Amino acid sequence: MAASSVRKFTDPDDYSSSFRDFQYELNVTIGGDFAAEHIRVDLHKLRLQHYSSNLPWVAHTAIPDDRAVFALRAEPGPSLLRAGEEILPTNIERLARGQTIFTRSSGSVSWGTISLSRDALAAIGVATSGRELMTPVDVTTETPHPAAIERLRRLYAVAGRLAKTSPHILAHSEAARSLEHDLVCALAACLGPATNDEDAVAKRRHAVIMRRFRALIAARYDRPVYTTDLCAAIGVSDRTLEICCREHLGMSPQKYLRLRRMQRVRRALTLADPGSATVTGLATANGFWELGRFAMTYRSLYGELPSATLARAGAPGA
Repeated sequence: MAASSVRKFTDPDDYSSSFRDFQYELNVTIGGDFAAEHIRVDLHKLRLQHYSSNLPWVAHTAIPDDRAVFALRAEPGPSLLRAGEEILPTNIERLARGQTIFTRSSGSVSWGTISLSRDALAAIGVATSGRELMTPVDVTTETPHPAAIERLRRLYAVAGRLAKTSPHILAHSEAARSLEHDLVCALAACLGPATNDEDAVAKRRHAVIMRRFRALIAARYDRPVYTTDLCAAIGVSDRTLEICCREHLGMSPQKYLRLRRMQRVRRALTLADPGSATVTGLATANGFWELGRFAMTYRSLYGELPSATLARAGAPGA
Protein backbone atom coordinates (compact mmCIF):
# COMPACT_ATOMS: atom_id res chain seq x y z
CA MET A 1 0.00 0.00 0.00
CA ALA A 2 1.29 3.45 -0.91
CA ALA A 3 2.08 5.84 1.95
CA SER A 4 3.80 9.15 2.58
CA SER A 5 5.13 11.29 5.41
CA VAL A 6 6.57 14.78 5.93
CA ARG A 7 8.83 15.49 8.91
CA LYS A 8 10.72 18.61 10.01
CA PHE A 9 13.88 18.63 12.13
CA THR A 10 15.98 21.04 14.17
CA ASP A 11 18.54 18.44 15.28
CA PRO A 12 21.04 17.03 12.75
CA ASP A 13 21.20 13.65 14.48
CA ASP A 14 17.42 13.19 14.38
CA TYR A 15 17.42 14.24 10.74
CA SER A 16 20.13 11.82 9.62
CA SER A 17 18.58 8.93 11.58
CA SER A 18 15.31 9.39 9.68
CA PHE A 19 16.87 8.41 6.34
CA ARG A 20 15.86 5.09 4.88
CA ASP A 21 17.84 3.02 2.36
CA PHE A 22 20.96 4.60 3.88
CA GLN A 23 23.01 4.51 7.02
CA TYR A 24 23.69 8.21 7.34
CA GLU A 25 26.05 10.10 9.64
CA LEU A 26 25.85 13.86 9.21
CA ASN A 27 28.03 16.58 10.70
CA VAL A 28 27.11 20.26 10.28
CA THR A 29 30.22 22.26 9.37
CA ILE A 30 29.20 25.78 10.48
CA GLY A 31 27.16 27.18 13.34
CA GLY A 32 23.55 28.30 13.12
CA ASP A 33 20.01 27.15 13.79
CA PHE A 34 19.62 23.90 11.90
CA ALA A 35 16.40 23.29 9.97
CA ALA A 36 15.65 20.34 7.72
CA GLU A 37 12.75 18.53 6.11
CA HIS A 38 12.43 14.90 5.04
CA ILE A 39 9.63 13.76 2.73
CA ARG A 40 9.03 10.06 2.12
CA VAL A 41 6.77 8.63 -0.57
CA ASP A 42 6.41 4.85 -0.75
CA LEU A 43 4.68 3.64 -3.87
CA HIS A 44 4.37 -0.03 -4.85
CA LYS A 45 7.88 -0.57 -6.22
CA LEU A 46 9.51 2.82 -5.85
CA ARG A 47 10.61 4.64 -2.71
CA LEU A 48 11.08 8.38 -3.06
CA GLN A 49 12.82 10.50 -0.46
CA HIS A 50 13.32 14.26 -0.54
CA TYR A 51 15.88 15.88 1.74
CA SER A 52 16.36 19.60 2.35
CA SER A 53 18.49 21.39 4.92
CA ASN A 54 19.73 24.92 5.49
CA LEU A 55 23.32 24.57 6.75
CA PRO A 56 26.47 23.15 5.13
CA TRP A 57 27.34 19.62 6.21
CA VAL A 58 29.50 16.61 5.45
CA ALA A 59 28.01 13.13 5.70
CA HIS A 60 29.04 9.53 5.41
CA THR A 61 26.61 7.24 3.62
CA ALA A 62 26.39 3.46 3.48
CA ILE A 63 24.53 2.30 0.36
CA PRO A 64 22.35 -0.82 0.72
CA ASP A 65 23.29 -3.93 -1.21
CA ASP A 66 19.74 -5.07 -1.95
CA ARG A 67 18.34 -1.93 -3.62
CA ALA A 68 19.18 0.21 -6.62
CA VAL A 69 19.43 3.85 -5.52
CA PHE A 70 19.43 6.92 -7.77
CA ALA A 71 20.08 10.48 -6.62
CA LEU A 72 19.12 13.80 -8.18
CA ARG A 73 18.97 17.48 -7.34
CA ALA A 74 15.42 18.53 -6.48
CA GLU A 75 16.28 22.20 -7.00
CA PRO A 76 19.31 24.21 -8.16
CA GLY A 77 21.34 25.68 -5.33
CA PRO A 78 24.71 25.59 -3.56
CA SER A 79 27.14 22.84 -4.47
CA LEU A 80 26.37 19.26 -3.46
CA LEU A 81 29.19 16.78 -4.00
CA ARG A 82 29.30 13.02 -3.61
CA ALA A 83 32.58 11.10 -3.83
CA GLY A 84 34.20 14.36 -4.92
CA GLU A 85 31.89 15.00 -7.90
CA GLU A 86 29.18 17.63 -7.99
CA ILE A 87 25.56 16.58 -8.44
CA LEU A 88 23.99 18.94 -10.98
CA PRO A 89 20.30 19.45 -11.80
CA THR A 90 21.06 18.05 -15.25
CA ASN A 91 22.51 14.79 -13.86
CA ILE A 92 21.27 11.61 -12.27
CA GLU A 93 23.53 9.53 -10.05
CA ARG A 94 23.57 5.75 -9.88
CA LEU A 95 24.84 4.83 -6.43
CA ALA A 96 27.01 1.73 -6.16
CA ARG A 97 25.46 -1.08 -4.17
CA GLY A 98 27.02 -1.99 -0.84
CA GLN A 99 29.58 0.83 -0.92
CA THR A 100 30.27 3.67 1.49
CA ILE A 101 30.78 7.22 0.28
CA PHE A 102 31.05 10.79 1.55
CA THR A 103 28.70 13.59 0.55
CA ARG A 104 29.00 17.28 1.35
CA SER A 105 26.95 20.42 0.84
CA SER A 106 28.11 24.04 0.82
CA GLY A 107 24.80 25.55 1.92
CA SER A 108 21.05 25.19 1.73
CA VAL A 109 20.41 22.19 -0.53
CA SER A 110 17.43 20.20 -1.72
CA TRP A 111 18.00 16.77 -3.21
CA GLY A 112 16.46 13.35 -3.29
CA THR A 113 16.63 9.66 -4.04
CA ILE A 114 14.57 7.12 -5.91
CA SER A 115 15.12 3.48 -4.99
CA LEU A 116 13.75 0.09 -5.96
CA SER A 117 14.80 -3.51 -5.65
CA ARG A 118 17.56 -4.71 -7.97
CA ASP A 119 15.22 -7.29 -9.47
CA ALA A 120 12.62 -4.62 -10.18
CA LEU A 121 15.26 -2.46 -11.88
CA ALA A 122 16.35 -5.34 -14.10
CA ALA A 123 12.73 -6.09 -15.04
CA ILE A 124 12.06 -2.42 -15.87
CA GLY A 125 15.05 -2.40 -18.20
CA VAL A 126 13.80 -5.47 -20.05
CA ALA A 127 10.28 -4.05 -20.33
CA THR A 128 11.34 -0.60 -21.56
CA SER A 129 14.45 -1.31 -23.65
CA GLY A 130 14.86 -5.06 -23.96
CA ARG A 131 17.96 -5.14 -21.73
CA GLU A 132 18.49 -5.50 -18.01
CA LEU A 133 19.45 -2.39 -16.04
CA MET A 134 22.05 -3.23 -13.40
CA THR A 135 23.37 -1.34 -10.41
CA PRO A 136 27.00 -0.29 -10.97
CA VAL A 137 30.04 -1.30 -8.95
CA ASP A 138 31.13 2.36 -8.70
CA VAL A 139 29.13 5.55 -8.29
CA THR A 140 28.35 6.78 -11.79
CA THR A 141 26.92 10.07 -13.01
CA GLU A 142 24.84 10.30 -16.16
CA THR A 143 23.67 13.33 -18.10
CA PRO A 144 20.41 12.31 -19.81
CA HIS A 145 18.68 14.20 -22.57
CA PRO A 146 17.45 17.52 -21.07
CA ALA A 147 13.81 16.64 -21.71
CA ALA A 148 14.21 13.25 -19.98
CA ILE A 149 15.79 14.56 -16.79
CA GLU A 150 13.36 17.47 -16.66
CA ARG A 151 10.39 15.09 -16.87
CA LEU A 152 11.82 12.93 -14.08
CA ARG A 153 12.46 15.95 -11.87
CA ARG A 154 8.95 17.27 -12.52
CA LEU A 155 7.30 13.98 -11.58
CA TYR A 156 9.53 13.66 -8.53
CA ALA A 157 8.46 17.16 -7.45
CA VAL A 158 4.80 16.27 -7.97
CA ALA A 159 5.15 13.28 -5.64
CA GLY A 160 6.70 15.44 -2.93
CA ARG A 161 4.05 18.13 -3.35
CA LEU A 162 1.25 15.56 -3.03
CA ALA A 163 2.85 14.22 0.17
CA LYS A 164 2.72 17.71 1.66
CA THR A 165 -0.66 18.92 0.40
CA SER A 166 -2.75 15.91 -0.65
CA PRO A 167 -1.49 12.70 1.00
CA HIS A 168 -4.94 11.13 0.55
CA ILE A 169 -4.32 11.05 -3.21
CA LEU A 170 -1.09 9.09 -2.76
CA ALA A 171 -2.92 6.71 -0.42
CA HIS A 172 -5.33 5.83 -3.25
CA SER A 173 -4.02 2.63 -4.86
CA GLU A 174 -4.77 3.45 -8.49
CA ALA A 175 -3.53 7.02 -8.26
CA ALA A 176 -0.28 5.73 -6.74
CA ARG A 177 0.10 3.10 -9.47
CA SER A 178 -0.43 5.69 -12.19
CA LEU A 179 2.16 8.05 -10.72
CA GLU A 180 4.60 5.19 -10.24
CA HIS A 181 4.17 4.07 -13.86
CA ASP A 182 5.04 7.56 -15.08
CA LEU A 183 8.03 7.75 -12.74
CA VAL A 184 9.34 4.35 -13.85
CA CYS A 185 9.15 5.34 -17.51
CA ALA A 186 10.84 8.67 -16.80
CA LEU A 187 13.61 6.98 -14.79
CA ALA A 188 14.25 4.36 -17.48
CA ALA A 189 14.51 7.12 -20.11
CA CYS A 190 17.34 8.71 -18.09
CA LEU A 191 19.46 5.58 -17.80
CA GLY A 192 21.97 3.94 -20.06
CA PRO A 193 23.95 0.73 -19.47
CA ALA A 194 26.01 0.81 -16.29
CA THR A 195 29.65 1.05 -17.34
CA ASN A 196 32.97 1.48 -15.62
CA ASP A 197 35.22 4.31 -16.76
CA GLU A 198 38.60 2.80 -17.53
CA ASP A 199 40.21 6.23 -17.16
CA ALA A 200 39.06 6.59 -13.54
CA VAL A 201 41.83 4.56 -11.90
CA ALA A 202 42.90 7.41 -9.60
CA LYS A 203 39.32 8.21 -8.68
CA ARG A 204 38.65 4.56 -7.83
CA ARG A 205 41.82 4.36 -5.74
CA HIS A 206 40.80 7.47 -3.82
CA ALA A 207 37.39 5.93 -3.16
CA VAL A 208 39.07 2.81 -1.75
CA ILE A 209 41.26 4.94 0.50
CA MET A 210 38.22 6.83 1.79
CA ARG A 211 36.39 3.59 2.52
CA ARG A 212 39.37 2.40 4.55
CA PHE A 213 39.52 5.80 6.23
CA ARG A 214 35.88 5.51 7.26
CA ALA A 215 36.17 1.87 8.35
CA LEU A 216 39.08 2.67 10.65
CA ILE A 217 37.20 5.59 12.19
CA ALA A 218 34.14 3.41 12.75
CA ALA A 219 36.23 0.64 14.33
CA ARG A 220 37.66 3.14 16.82
CA TYR A 221 34.40 4.92 17.55
CA ASP A 222 34.92 4.73 21.33
CA ARG A 223 38.11 6.80 21.27
CA PRO A 224 39.67 9.72 19.39
CA VAL A 225 41.39 8.97 16.08
CA TYR A 226 44.39 10.82 14.67
CA THR A 227 45.69 11.15 11.13
CA THR A 228 49.14 9.66 11.77
CA ASP A 229 47.52 6.44 12.99
CA LEU A 230 45.15 6.39 10.02
CA CYS A 231 47.89 6.92 7.45
CA ALA A 232 49.91 4.07 8.93
CA ALA A 233 46.91 1.73 9.00
CA ILE A 234 45.78 2.60 5.47
CA GLY A 235 49.29 2.56 4.08
CA VAL A 236 49.29 6.02 2.49
CA SER A 237 51.21 9.23 3.01
CA ASP A 238 49.84 12.27 4.82
CA ARG A 239 49.70 14.09 1.49
CA THR A 240 47.68 11.35 -0.23
CA LEU A 241 45.15 11.24 2.58
CA GLU A 242 44.93 15.04 2.51
CA ILE A 243 44.21 14.99 -1.25
CA CYS A 244 41.54 12.31 -0.87
CA CYS A 245 39.80 14.05 2.04
CA ARG A 246 39.74 17.42 0.32
CA GLU A 247 38.29 15.73 -2.75
CA HIS A 248 35.58 13.81 -0.87
CA LEU A 249 35.00 15.91 2.26
CA GLY A 250 35.98 19.41 1.19
CA MET A 251 38.30 19.69 4.20
CA SER A 252 41.47 18.26 5.66
CA PRO A 253 41.34 14.94 7.53
CA GLN A 254 42.36 16.78 10.72
CA LYS A 255 39.39 19.14 10.48
CA TYR A 256 36.96 16.30 9.77
CA LEU A 257 38.21 14.29 12.74
CA ARG A 258 37.94 17.36 15.01
CA LEU A 259 34.39 17.91 13.78
CA ARG A 260 33.46 14.32 14.58
CA ARG A 261 35.05 14.55 18.03
CA MET A 262 33.14 17.77 18.65
CA GLN A 263 29.92 15.99 17.72
CA ARG A 264 30.82 13.14 20.08
CA VAL A 265 31.20 15.62 22.94
CA ARG A 266 27.86 17.21 22.11
CA ARG A 267 26.10 13.85 22.18
CA ALA A 268 27.79 12.96 25.45
CA LEU A 269 26.80 16.30 27.02
CA THR A 270 23.22 15.85 25.88
CA LEU A 271 22.99 12.42 27.52
CA ALA A 272 25.11 13.14 30.61
CA ASP A 273 24.10 13.44 34.24
CA PRO A 274 25.02 17.03 35.26
CA GLY A 275 25.50 15.82 38.81
CA SER A 276 28.45 13.63 37.92
CA ALA A 277 29.68 14.65 34.44
CA THR A 278 31.81 17.70 33.67
CA VAL A 279 32.54 19.55 30.46
CA THR A 280 36.25 19.22 31.13
CA GLY A 281 36.02 15.48 31.61
CA LEU A 282 34.00 14.86 28.45
CA ALA A 283 36.10 17.24 26.34
CA THR A 284 39.45 15.80 27.41
CA ALA A 285 38.13 12.25 26.95
CA ASN A 286 37.64 13.16 23.31
CA GLY A 287 41.11 14.61 22.84
CA PHE A 288 40.47 18.32 23.42
CA TRP A 289 43.12 19.89 25.61
CA GLU A 290 42.78 23.61 24.75
CA LEU A 291 39.54 23.98 26.68
CA GLY A 292 39.05 27.68 25.97
CA ARG A 293 39.42 27.13 22.25
CA PHE A 294 37.18 24.06 22.50
CA ALA A 295 34.42 26.09 24.17
CA MET A 296 34.60 28.84 21.52
CA THR A 297 34.48 26.33 18.67
CA TYR A 298 31.60 24.48 20.32
CA ARG A 299 29.64 27.72 20.69
CA SER A 300 30.24 28.71 17.06
CA LEU A 301 28.88 25.32 15.91
CA TYR A 302 25.95 24.81 18.27
CA GLY A 303 25.01 28.32 19.37
CA GLU A 304 25.68 27.79 23.08
CA LEU A 305 28.49 26.98 25.46
CA PRO A 306 29.05 23.32 26.33
CA SER A 307 28.13 24.10 29.95
CA ALA A 308 24.67 25.19 28.74
CA THR A 309 24.19 21.89 26.90
CA LEU A 310 25.15 19.96 30.03
CA ALA A 311 22.83 22.02 32.23
CA ARG A 312 19.93 21.45 29.86
CA ALA A 313 20.54 17.69 29.97
CA GLY A 314 19.55 17.72 33.63
CA ALA A 315 16.55 20.01 33.22
CA PRO A 316 13.05 18.58 33.77
CA GLY A 317 11.67 17.15 30.51
CA ALA A 318 15.10 17.11 28.84
